Amino acid sequence: MIQDAIHIDGTRGLSEPARIGDFFALLKPRVMSLVVFTAYVGMAVAPGTIHPVLGSAALLAIAVGAGAAGCLNMWYDADIDAGMARTAGRPVPAGRIEPGAALGFGSTLAIFSVVAMALLVNVAAAALLALTIGFYVFVYTMWLKRRTPQNIVIGGAAGAFPPMIGWTAVTGDVALGSILLFAIIFFWTPPHFWALALLKKDEYAKVGVPMLPVVAGEKETRRQIWLYSLLLAPLGVAPTFVGIAGPAYAAIAGALGLAFLGFAWAVYRRGTDKDASRLFGFSLFYLFTIFAALLAERALGLWG
Repeated sequence: MIQDAIHIDGTRGLSEPARIGDFFALLKPRVMSLVVFTAYVGMAVAPGTIHPVLGSAALLAIAVGAGAAGCLNMWYDADIDAGMARTAGRPVPAGRIEPGAALGFGSTLAIFSVVAMALLVNVAAAALLALTIGFYVFVYTMWLKRRTPQNIVIGGAAGAFPPMIGWTAVTGDVALGSILLFAIIFFWTPPHFWALALLKKDEYAKVGVPMLPVVAGEKETRRQIWLYSLLLAPLGVAPTFVGIAGPAYAAIAGALGLAFLGFAWAVYRRGTDKDASRLFGFSLFYLFTIFAALLAERALGLWG
């Protein structure tokens, strides 16, 4: 399947030699940066403390694990990536890195990240990291993505684990606060990705990925975006009610939640490409800002 997407005249030839930057691109650095940030916030709001060296080791392991998952995703999805303008330039479909090299690179990083977390931090955090990598690669990438329009809903769990891993690195266990941070990202993921899917529905249809707009249509997708946004807005404020955030955070999260609902409503009622693009852009700002607010509230001594 992957080889079929990148063979030329029956032989596999690299378009140009692989560079360090190509291997770095395999790690999905922009996604990795958000993963590390949310994991750090999970560490910051968790009860208790962690030695700075161990905390840094935990974040490094999480970063490497996230990169490994992204690399393995690019290895497996090279055939899909080759057919979409947004992803055709990635190292594997573009022919700059051999599929086998990507598989070996990602697998090595995955094993290293989990072992390092277990040896340097704690086994519980390592187990969650292993679950996250496995869920993203085997459940989302290899199973759900090509089979169901609910791929983003179920597969979104992989992206929601990092703050829980950060929390567990500090405490050694999972608690209500970490579950709530997980839930915020979990319910944020569908409206975020479905907004993008509305813009890229023709490309997804071309490569046979059953994203919701392709299978159920734009109207149903817009309705689902609105419903998930209705769930997300109060969840964003909920950390205040479980003791991991204070009134300053509640005010910021509440305002951002109302703004999110405004953008989602525009998608639901009008459904233009501009509305979907605005929601997609704001959703990134929303997630970053509410987690930044959690962090700033602690750093400024306003809570905790």
